[in-house]
Amino acid sequence: MNIVTLDENNPLWSSTLEQLPHDVYHLPDYVALDAKRTETVPEAFLLQEDNKIFFAPYLLRSCADISGAKETETYDIISPYGYPGILMSQAAIDHPEFPDFALQKFFQALRNRGVCSAFLRLHPILGADFAKVFQSDPLLENGKTVSIDLTLDEGKIWAKTRRGHQSTINKCMRLGLTARTVPYAEYIDEFIAIYEETMNRVKAKDSYYFSRDYFEGLLKLGDKVHLGVVEQSGEIVSACLFFESCGIVQAHLGGTKSEFLKQSPFNLLLHQMRLWAKARGNKYLHIGGGVGGKKDNLYTFKSGFSKQRHEFFTLRSVVDAERYSELLHLRAKALDKPVEELRSSQFFPAYRAS
Repeated sequence: MNIVTLDENNPLWSSTLEQLPHDVYHLPDYVALDAKRTETVPEAFLLQEDNKIFFAPYLLRSCADISGAKETETYDIISPYGYPGILMSQAAIDHPEFPDFALQKFFQALRNRGVCSAFLRLHPILGADFAKVFQSDPLLENGKTVSIDLTLDEGKIWAKTRRGHQSTINKCMRLGLTARTVPYAEYIDEFIAIYEETMNRVKAKDSYYFSRDYFEGLLKLGDKVHLGVVEQSGEIVSACLFFESCGIVQAHLGGTKSEFLKQSPFNLLLHQMRLWAKARGNKYLHIGGGVGGKKDNLYTFKSGFSKQRHEFFTLRSVVDAERYSELLHLRAKALDKPVEELRSSQFFPAYRAS
């Protein structure tokens, strides 16, 4: 049995992923990029026994901001932005005892590092069976996400599209709007401008803003990142980044210029990209869910492109109860709130509740 904690430069990280269906969110370059953005440390846990593999990338985050001690030895872990989460080989999934055994070894390794809590977002497609295989029931359902089944023929994909979306797509084409993929490196400035304009318009939380360094860092992903755009008379009016890995295309970040909102060009963009993704032999175009897993307007919009749904789970675990309790009391004191009020909050970890 091999149990090891990997840093981004360990070749075992990439060689392990070669044995598993994975997404761009699991790649060491992507995890390292998000670690730089969040001022955390990129790591991955690997447990392998013969053909049974348990793999989990994460960001190691200092709890100095909670404890008040600059040289703290207490940490927590979170997922990079997106849908990374745990990966397991089919042999691991099929073994009745291995998933829980591996999870406990993971938590033990974290405790040895001074980690008190773990919050991981699971992959809605690659982790579809995980709620059934973990006997300890550590997963919390956080709503549903939407994907388009690219194994269907184009006629069926169109038929499963909401009529209102069909009408909007046809209207866009009548108005002369066109959609295509373009080299990300050549159009990065246009994309950043559109994305930031969109986030400003919807008054997005700070966590949805990304620096130029982040967007330029995505270029390191090479042919796994693609930029889809909609143009009118040569002007880019809508754009979205897409990731591609192991038959899964992910809509990552996107937006539309405010002056073109009435034309709804993003409908045309998603329609074009699903045809593009299908032509490349992919099985899914995953477009995600609502904000925070809610069935909000964003979820309603996405659900109009397909009837295929996935359960979205998070793993929320107190790894070291003593360290967790210490931070909880410190946070409660700082907020002048009762400890139990924080403990019973929906936010996890509770010591980071605002």
